Amino acid sequence: QAQLVESGGGLVQAGGSLRLSCANPRRTASNNGMGWFRQAPGRDREFVSSISWNGGDTLYADSVKSRFTISRDRAKNILYLQMNNLKPEDTAVYYCAASIGSRAVRQRTSFTSWGQGTQVTVSS
Repeated sequence: QAQLVESGGGLVQAGGSLRLSCANPRRTASNNGMGWFRQAPGRDREFVSSISWNGGDTLYADSVKSRFTISRDRAKNILYLQMNNLKPEDTAVYYCAASIGSRAVRQRTSFTSWGQGTQVTVSS
């Protein structure tokens, strides 16, 4: 399994921005699709965004489309999630994950490696 380490979470006011990073220092997910999921207290883990192995294809949940941007730096083996115009309902633990294939996918069951998560809290 890929080793994934998230960073960049924190507390921000509504309307603010954060950029999450997910490092893959052992380069074990270089040829895999990757994604971001989030889990709020008392709720299931939900899909946020995903990206194909080469960054050519991306998918977004409707709730974050036009506000969040996923990208990856293959040279540095880092996955990013730029989050703009944050809302209180974006508050959750955010997880990065690597999928078993190379494409951008939404299904949680397609992701087999997970990071430890980073907390994002948006105050109103």
